Amino acid sequence: MKRKIENVLNEIRPFLFSHGGDVKFIGYKDHVVTVEMVGACVGCSLSAVTLKGGIEQILMDEFPEVKEVKALENESKG
Repeated sequence: MKRKIENVLNEIRPFLFSHGGDVKFIGYKDHVVTVEMVGACVGCSLSAVTLKGGIEQILMDEFPEVKEVKALENESKG
């Protein structure tokens, strides 16, 4: 499952790269995918929309067993 999720994230990454961001796959457990938003996504006011309306929706459409996508809180500055 991890490899399948990574493959889908790899398809999403060019969009994120075009805005200076990226998403890092952290893990999959109990039907929840955990990611970390990095680069320009950190602190971006639209990162929640990208996460829930984009990444989560794509993964849930691709894998019905995925029930949620959560992002780790990124504490880095700048």
